[in-house]
Amino acid sequence: MKLYIDDLPVIFPYDYIYPEQYEYMRDLKRALDSKGHCLLEMPSGTGKTVSLLSLIVSYQLHYNETRKLVYCSRTVPEIDKALAELKRLMDYRAKHHRDHGEPPDVEFLGLGLSSRKNLCLHPEVSKYREGRLVDAKCRDRTASWVRRRAEAETIEGRAADIELCEFYETLDTSKEAMVMPPGVYTMDDLRDFCQIKTYCPYYLARRMIPFANVIIYSYHYMIDPKVAELVSKEFSKDTIVVFDEAHNIDSTCIESLSVDLTQTVLEASSRSIAKLSSRIEEIKEQDAQKLQDEYNKLVEGLRLTTEARDEDLILANPVLPDDVLKEAIPGNIRQAQHFITFLNRLIEYLKARMRVKHVVAETPVSFLHHLREITYIESKPLRFSAERLSSLVRTLELNDLEDYWALSRVATFATICATYERGFIVLFEPYENDTDKSPNPVLHLACLDASIAVQPVFDRFSTVVVTSGTLSPLDMYPKMLQIRPVIQASYTMSLARSCFLPMVITRGSDQVAMSSKFEVRSDPAVVRNFGNLLIECARTVPDGVVAFFPSYLYMESIVAMWNEMGVLRDVWKHKLIFVETPDAAETSVALANYRAACNSGRGAVLLSVARGKVSEGIDFDHNYGRAVIMFGIPYQYTESRILRARLEYLREEYGIRENDYLTFDAMRHAAQCMGRVLRGKTDYGLMIMADKRYSRSDKLSKLPKWIQSYITETASNLSTDMGITMAKRFLKTMAQPFDHQSQLGTSLWGPEDIKQHQQQQQPPSLPPQNSNTASHPQPVAQVAAT
Repeated sequence: MKLYIDDLPVIFPYDYIYPEQYEYMRDLKRALDSKGHCLLEMPSGTGKTVSLLSLIVSYQLHYNETRKLVYCSRTVPEIDKALAELKRLMDYRAKHHRDHGEPPDVEFLGLGLSSRKNLCLHPEVSKYREGRLVDAKCRDRTASWVRRRAEAETIEGRAADIELCEFYETLDTSKEAMVMPPGVYTMDDLRDFCQIKTYCPYYLARRMIPFANVIIYSYHYMIDPKVAELVSKEFSKDTIVVFDEAHNIDSTCIESLSVDLTQTVLEASSRSIAKLSSRIEEIKEQDAQKLQDEYNKLVEGLRLTTEARDEDLILANPVLPDDVLKEAIPGNIRQAQHFITFLNRLIEYLKARMRVKHVVAETPVSFLHHLREITYIESKPLRFSAERLSSLVRTLELNDLEDYWALSRVATFATICATYERGFIVLFEPYENDTDKSPNPVLHLACLDASIAVQPVFDRFSTVVVTSGTLSPLDMYPKMLQIRPVIQASYTMSLARSCFLPMVITRGSDQVAMSSKFEVRSDPAVVRNFGNLLIECARTVPDGVVAFFPSYLYMESIVAMWNEMGVLRDVWKHKLIFVETPDAAETSVALANYRAACNSGRGAVLLSVARGKVSEGIDFDHNYGRAVIMFGIPYQYTESRILRARLEYLREEYGIRENDYLTFDAMRHAAQCMGRVLRGKTDYGLMIMADKRYSRSDKLSKLPKWIQSYITETASNLSTDMGITMAKRFLKTMAQPFDHQSQLGTSLWGPEDIKQHQQQQQPPSLPPQNSNTASHPQPVAQVAAT
């Protein structure tokens, strides 16, 4: 279908469009026109990805835009789904142009970038399961392969000992590899293409980034400074950046700038120091000029980096602000041996501080003051520790970086701690966690302010789109991320039939209240009522049922009590039971078996955890999820000292009250879990919230509007037997034949419906302006549900 939004022709790869999709694309175009940022909340399963890609690709091609689209998602499956959607869109555009005699699109390249672990073709390296090992083995085979081949040819008998990667070697020597044929490459397509050409997929994708129109990769490639400097540095200011599934973007930002150090890390760092010292001595004997050349460059200062920033070519590094990068590396760490001695003093100081028997919390300023008093180390050389270590590793031509991961973490800790006075806390804890009381001290450098990591992205790029199905309440994100969106919109879901039924179960059939509140969560009556609800759902709901718990610890205790009460035995009579665990491999096996049980008709129950792998990016469409149960409210562990420090920081800096943030965080994760059951308007399912606190207005008001609008008054305070009665009635209705295309009515728009809507409502377009300095109203676009 071809439709027009203002003067922009948009090719949409379906015959009809939902009203919320049209509103979403209209607001997205207004943000692109104004070169401002936007926050858009789109209901789950209503085609958010295809709407976004259709609009932006049409915008790029129609206006001959040189603006790239950088699409960031959370998980590898989500990245692959976005690539598949983009490929389908471009195939449809080609067919549409052929059928209508229109000129074809200009050459278009879309590709995804992932880790070596997901892309490696080397028969030996790809066998390793841990990503860090794959990276180390890859670097060992690819670093300075020309030099190593020369050694193999000149030293008799050593050729067999030198292991090279033929895929990287072919890529590095092939002139054809400099240009990749146009098209959209999913991860499988990229691997297949490289298998035929004997190219390395990982490095080929990296080299093609400057030539690609659309790049799809993980959040960390844009936010994490250690990765962004390598991958995203060449993107220009007018690049369009999209953060999809961005409900947890603040958590991702905080994780990227937080560092944990243990005694194991410090001991490994000391061993790395010894190896570096030995390597420096070897270089002094073999080629002392290398170290002298490096020293001369450092004396001149970071001129190359400064020039690149002046030319507006690279992404600002969240760790090192511009004013720091314009300085030269301090003289006392320019000499390699002096720098090694400097790091050794720092590590010994950290080892001494780690011998704590009680918790110590301090600000970075206080920590640096104590460090200076004891070791005479100033903060300025600490600020350049990560940069100086990278320079030294390159000079020494170290291939096996696996030996230096711990030292790199210490250098990153020093850099961040010395760079920021506010927004961080330094925390020494004698135990790794509260449940394990064996001495295992941990040093946390915890980021408290998400805006520190993401602000350079908003400042750097003209348009950043933050979108998800669960961003409510929207006004929390501008405060946490410190942005001023030109568009802030939340859309309801237009339905010809109610394909999902949200219910709040507040009590059991015995009228005992259900709650995961700490005081009553282990009460046998509460646990039994939770179990009875699961038994009734297993008996009533066909195919798959997914149950979520607030934490692994709570799930383990509940399942143990259910086993004693015979609940699991009763559930087993109706469906098989599978459990998510913290181990990713075990969870993948459980998911595969769960799907197999649903496909066989036996049906299954999957016990999962909010904030776990299953709740993020795993879709339970159609028979894989006919009901989702949220047992309790997934609040964070409020005894966490880091969380308490962050809550205090948010209150003091941004005026966000503790209860407001905790409830907001819990409800966005609950909504994310419930949204897993509905992946389209042809799908249907039950959303069961089992906790009396869900019936309160302060909780319901923080759910997305597309869920709120379908929670009726009668369904907001139910007992188990009343809820099951409503569920049976709903499932019986959904089981009736339904022709999606002919019966959806007003929830599907064709070209004529769009024209009629445009005539009735023509919003003024926003004028182009700098979104970082302008203050805009924040309209909330809504589409009335039918």
